[in-house]
Amino acid sequence: MPTVLRMRSFRFHFYSDERNEPSHIHVATPDGECKFWLDPIRLARNKGIAPHAIRKIEKLVYQYCEFLKEKYNEFHYN
Repeated sequence: MPTVLRMRSFRFHFYSDERNEPSHIHVATPDGECKFWLDPIRLARNKGIAPHAIRKIEKLVYQYCEFLKEKYNEFHYN
């Protein structure tokens, strides 16, 4: 599960066995983990992260979306 970005207490990563899903990113925090689809960007799942933290993560996903898509494709298809 490679980490592609760390911001604040957020760790953005992928799981290696999810090639058959659309591009997405998992974000681990001290409180839990969430998953965002990248095209279009939307929350796919949240386990334990407070709404205000989800909003912060979502802003980062928007800010780094192209980078995250590039890393997703690089990891799963190269």
